[in-house]
Amino acid sequence: MMKRLDIRNITRAILESVKRHELPEPGSYCRWLWQDESGSRELGINEYGCADAANILYTLNEFRCDEKTRKARINALLSMQDRESGMFHEKTHHTIHTTAHCAAALELFDVKPLYPMKELHKYTDRKALFEFLDSLNWNSPWTESHQGAGIYAALANSSEITKEFEDNYFEWLWENTDPVTGFWKKGYADRAQFSSDRYPDGKNAPESVFSYMAGGFHYIFNHEYAKMPLRYPEKIIDSCIDMYKNGGIRKSFMREIDFLEVDWIYCLNRASRQTPHRHAEVKELLYEAASVLTEYLNSIDCEKDDRFNDLHLLFGTTCALAELQAALPGTIITDKPLRLVLDRRPFI
Repeated sequence: MMKRLDIRNITRAILESVKRHELPEPGSYCRWLWQDESGSRELGINEYGCADAANILYTLNEFRCDEKTRKARINALLSMQDRESGMFHEKTHHTIHTTAHCAAALELFDVKPLYPMKELHKYTDRKALFEFLDSLNWNSPWTESHQGAGIYAALANSSEITKEFEDNYFEWLWENTDPVTGFWKKGYADRAQFSSDRYPDGKNAPESVFSYMAGGFHYIFNHEYAKMPLRYPEKIIDSCIDMYKNGGIRKSFMREIDFLEVDWIYCLNRASRQTPHRHAEVKELLYEAASVLTEYLNSIDCEKDDRFNDLHLLFGTTCALAELQAALPGTIITDKPLRLVLDRRPFI
């Protein structure tokens, strides 16, 4: 029997952080509360601040609000869309990522962006879509997945997707799944290194399997949304377990506010839903990860920790907690059941 992990103090601290990010203008949120050493942070209203406030409140089951507040939150997001291209722009992420992320946040309100995403419409052509996916830098799968997965999510969350586009998209992913690691892209991921020992700073070079997993996470949540099968779920499980046990993950893993944790947790858990392969081992490792992560979150000063007060990074950790609660029934204790936004629509 797994020992229960009570994280009510953690989820309450997350909710308080969201409240601290609310700006005087109704419905508006910032991403950061203070400037960093480089002075590069935009401390006012921000696409990721507004989107992730909605995302976190939904995840914590605190999304309900009065109609005036709801409209203000929607309008804050809608005001950031470019009328001509239909895209959302923010300097820390690729435009496709920002667009998919904002459209996904609006979907939580059952609202579509105001303007069609004209910049993405060219990819409804099969040849153009395949050329786009092939042209991504597959030596850098992590950041490039923001585009490769974002293009699908942006169109899906704005109700602009067609069945033909969806069929073409998943055909390309099926044909380009790597049979060695289970991730994307075949011909690249199979050459990746499982060990990160040769990177003394603990960071993952582009050719590490961890980077293909972190990139693959984005394609997997598109599969989950569309109810599509993974081609090699057993290989995904093997890859996730191998990197966890054999030094293929950066040293701060499960001890940092970030998206890295939910990437690995989600890939491992969702692949295990499609195969009984190493099922007991999967559950044991997910519980171990949950124990380490919650211990870390209990050890920090939530009001002063820089990453805890980055609303976008905090959303990543909140997602990790939600996926762990779903993967380990009865183990993660919260005031209200957590709701992973990816169970409703694609993209984080």
